[in-house]
Amino acid sequence: MTRPTFAEFREQALANNEVREEYEALSLAYDLRKKLIALRKEAGLTQEELAEILHTQKSNISRLENVNSSSSPKLSTIEEYAQAVGYKVEINFVPIQPST
Repeated sequence: MTRPTFAEFREQALANNEVREEYEALSLAYDLRKKLIALRKEAGLTQEELAEILHTQKSNISRLENVNSSSSPKLSTIEEYAQAVGYKVEINFVPIQPST
């Protein structure tokens, strides 16, 4: 018996409503952290360099970027991070699509 691919496993797991709801709840935080990392790297900065710009410790940057972190950063922290890498934050709201 062959093991399922990750895509197959994910599809099967997301068929469960509870798993899908939890996945969707976490996806926003995960996407934010991935974006922060990409912006920092695009700016050519290490975590240490960004920490110096923001007058904080590398461990704080690491925790902010950690996709497994259970803490939610404050909006002001995200704004400071974005500004340090040459961006500003925009927030957009989209209507919730009803389940079909």
